[in-house]
Amino acid sequence: MSAPTAARRIHTLDVFTHEALSGNPLAVVHDAAGLDTAAMQRIAGEFNLSETVFVLPETTAGHRADIRIFTPGTELPFAGHPTVGTAVLLAALDGLAPGDETRFVIGEKAGAVPCHVRRDADGRYEATFVAPRKPASLGPAPDPAQLAGVLGLDVGDIGFDRHRPSRFGAPVSFCYVPVKTREAMARIRVDTRWFAETFAAIRDDHPAIFAYSRETVDDGAQFHARMFAPGLGVAEDPATGSAAAAFAGVLAHQEGLDDGAHRIIIEQGFEMGRPSRITLGLTLAGGAVDTVTIGGGAVIVTEGRMFI
Repeated sequence: MSAPTAARRIHTLDVFTHEALSGNPLAVVHDAAGLDTAAMQRIAGEFNLSETVFVLPETTAGHRADIRIFTPGTELPFAGHPTVGTAVLLAALDGLAPGDETRFVIGEKAGAVPCHVRRDADGRYEATFVAPRKPASLGPAPDPAQLAGVLGLDVGDIGFDRHRPSRFGAPVSFCYVPVKTREAMARIRVDTRWFAETFAAIRDDHPAIFAYSRETVDDGAQFHARMFAPGLGVAEDPATGSAAAAFAGVLAHQEGLDDGAHRIIIEQGFEMGRPSRITLGLTLAGGAVDTVTIGGGAVIVTEGRMFI
């Protein structure tokens, strides 16, 4: 790793929340000139958060910024909480005043991501973005009994109403596992060896499980969720916007939604002591997903310099 010509600015934020020390932590490294892929991966490992963003020094025409996103173990083409957090941070650095809003585009490997950031009269930030791709089915999920074993549950805990395990991506892939009760959600204990073997068998290059239940802590939420990706260096994630984006495909196929616009609140991170709220917007036309938006709050927690 080459020596820097100057210290790089860094920020951390808590995302999908309006309260510091809750939600999903995010690190943002500005001025990423001179950092190659290997260096970015090592820095993401140093932060050891579910994702770290690197703001590139050169920006595509029409973009407010271009970014790269890394977990502690791999690079992602797109992710939700890095997009929301980076959008809020850029708007704050641009001086967005209370009561105002702004729109811009962030470039990610998956494509251009339109963002809308509002700051309310109390100074709280909220960002919403349009998912760069529509959710797509990725084929059958592993057997419910196998998924129950991976999660340390009984097979009777898997499935409710019309919901059965499925696999979707938008573009990041997830295995979606419906769990009958919140009590069962709290009992999940991931068997990492069985987890790795299960995803190797289906040749999924993004081994991640998004477990969800209709039983919620907050009466204002429609689903309670947990996300596990130990093979990517993320034992559990407090809030997963990319999973929420692909979850729109699950809902279109298994929830029986009518055509038109729908707004779904997903709560996540409660078992980790990091309560988060993700707002999923989806529009259906002809029974298929037409557009997907992901929104949530973010709070700037720290600001500093990195001498790498």
